[in-house]
Amino acid sequence: MPAAASIDLSDITDFVVNEGHGVKGLSEMGLQKLPKQYIQPMEERITKSTVILDDHIPVIDMSNWDIDNKLVCEKICNAAEKWGFFQIINHDISLEVLESVKEATYRFFKQPAEEKNKHSKENSSTNNVRYGTSFTPKAEKALEWKDYLSLFYVSDEDAADLWPSALRDEALDFLRNSEIVIKKLLEALMKGLNVKQIDQTKESLLMGSKRINVNYYPKCPNPELTVGVGRHSDVSTLTILLQDNIGGLYVKKLESDTWVHVPPIQGALVINIGDALQIMSNGRYKSIEHRVMANGNNNRISVPIFVNPKPSDVIGPLAEVLESGEEPIYKQVLYSDYVKHFFRKAHDGKDTVDFAKIN
Repeated sequence: MPAAASIDLSDITDFVVNEGHGVKGLSEMGLQKLPKQYIQPMEERITKSTVILDDHIPVIDMSNWDIDNKLVCEKICNAAEKWGFFQIINHDISLEVLESVKEATYRFFKQPAEEKNKHSKENSSTNNVRYGTSFTPKAEKALEWKDYLSLFYVSDEDAADLWPSALRDEALDFLRNSEIVIKKLLEALMKGLNVKQIDQTKESLLMGSKRINVNYYPKCPNPELTVGVGRHSDVSTLTILLQDNIGGLYVKKLESDTWVHVPPIQGALVINIGDALQIMSNGRYKSIEHRVMANGNNNRISVPIFVNPKPSDVIGPLAEVLESGEEPIYKQVLYSDYVKHFFRKAHDGKDTVDFAKIN
């Protein structure tokens, strides 16, 4: 890795984005000062004055699923309405599967830049595999301190052919093992919306496509001046997040301007409601703004699974939700249009969901 003095830091974008070194490459040069491209405006930084320490998102024990299903389902629905975020423990995905995908994430990002850059937008042979940095560098006024690899799941055969070998097996293993947990969560959430049974059509709408990302947040000079990820809500139905033991994820408390840290719990998964489910529930379940703080002392990784409708699906409030005469807040939108709208701009809180609102 070149020393800080040996590259022209005026062209950081070229080094980080085009050459594929990512912020990991910057971090490993031993920079003492955050480059100006990463300095976020004051209102986007996480400060002590906006963080509350005496509250936390719910932690739900899934081991009681068969013993007291009604109670577990109620807790899940309540968390979806009041927080939009919760953690689950005793979910039956083994610690071995979770640790393996974390190790594989480090293995992928340890590779030379030219190896990772084979999967960049410019070089990848498929749209389903994408290595990148920040969120949408071309649209952002200030860059985010994060590198990522995004893998859209089509089939095991497609993954075998196209996903990087450094983490393919572990990522697939995590995806496969998450299936039963996802179905339980959706079963609970649908009960709360008066959906008696999840038939094939409904299952396809709720979880017709999946994407798994691996995120790398390297140690950062002046972490207080930037963010790992800016304020946003997810466009998914549900997001299932595996975080490591470093911490740094913050969730906005409903109807407030305060933020709550999501502390890592060994073996737990963080679950959040995405925009698609907020729309389908006609606003009953909340997709909530969240963001990630940069860290001055440690590298951090996370592995989210995004459970989504298919790109060709039309989403809107479910018929069962409107049966009682409730007025729809959202119109019917083509899911791929919604996602394109999200990805063509910088992270901007919850603004994307307005795209689906009935004016």
